[in-house]
Amino acid sequence: MAIKERIKKVTKRAAKPAQSPADYGVAGVPINRSHPYYFGFVATLGALTAIVLMRALASVSQIFILILIALFLAMGLNPAVEALRRRNMSRVTAVTIIFTSVIAFVVFFALVVAPPVISQGTQLINKAPTLLADLTNNATINQLNDQYGIIDTLQSKLTSVTSDGTLLISAFGGVIGVGKSVLSGFFTFLTILVLTLYFITSLPQAVNLGLSLVPASRRARVGHLTNAIIARVGSFVGSQIVIAAMASVFVFVLSLVLGLPSPIAIGMIVFVCGLIPLVGHFLGSGIVTIIALTQSIAIGVIAFVAYVVYVQIENYVVTPRIMKRTLAVPGAVTIISALIGSSLLGLVGGLLAVPVAASIILILDEVVIPRANNS
Repeated sequence: MAIKERIKKVTKRAAKPAQSPADYGVAGVPINRSHPYYFGFVATLGALTAIVLMRALASVSQIFILILIALFLAMGLNPAVEALRRRNMSRVTAVTIIFTSVIAFVVFFALVVAPPVISQGTQLINKAPTLLADLTNNATINQLNDQYGIIDTLQSKLTSVTSDGTLLISAFGGVIGVGKSVLSGFFTFLTILVLTLYFITSLPQAVNLGLSLVPASRRARVGHLTNAIIARVGSFVGSQIVIAAMASVFVFVLSLVLGLPSPIAIGMIVFVCGLIPLVGHFLGSGIVTIIALTQSIAIGVIAFVAYVVYVQIENYVVTPRIMKRTLAVPGAVTIISALIGSSLLGLVGGLLAVPVAASIILILDEVVIPRANNS
């Protein structure tokens, strides 16, 4: 019996689990998350993280702007690519044709439009003192000049900056400033061009990659909404081209009537300016008025008034109808969204405001409103 008891004791000892070679102690009391010091530490850490992220985003804000512009242009050119693909073309071939057309337009603009603008700008600078002197022939302006010396001050300032032919150099901060501005503009244009090419080539793959992150039960609906948003951005770009072409034709006819030099070049300048929301026509009217002033003050005034009248008709009659037809955006929403976008992000905000508003309206119509009606 004694032997059996010893065997049982040895068996029980062998069956016991091996103890841990090290004792790390007993877990302490959990941290009191309601303690003010804990809350203050977490809040401070979150604030520091937000500040670091904001500084990082601010340092690369220019890059994000270039990416947004390139993405906007890619979505705008996508309908033209899809139209060519419906004619049994591959996407690479369609992108090549559209991109070649864009580059050809840029080269045409640089070779045909830029030289007359430079020559007529130089002509205006040379004629500016005479034009200012002609203003004094008006009795009212002459009286204001006698009281406040407006014309005399403008003449002295103009003479001081144009007498030695350094107006362009001084405007850009010296010869080095001119070189930096030219190189910066060239590389910015090249960056946007390359990014647009990549985006428009890989747009379907990018959309499919984004949709793969969506739950399978909602993937089809989100895909339809995404394609509809891309289509609305393309419609906006097409609408802007139509509106800019109408303004270009109007200014071309106006230039022929007033006898302005290089009416085709002037029309092309207005076409490019018309593609810029809100501020585009301010630039166009300024250029047209300056060119008209090289002929005479009366022709300059007529050109300015005619352009302003046309812009009012376009803003309140033509643009709201075209935008409402292509984007299903009310006219008031078009104007308000463009104003808000321009005040927030400048030119980029003005470009993106209307298609973003159209996309929000689409999401409201397809998602939010039906859900509210079914609740």
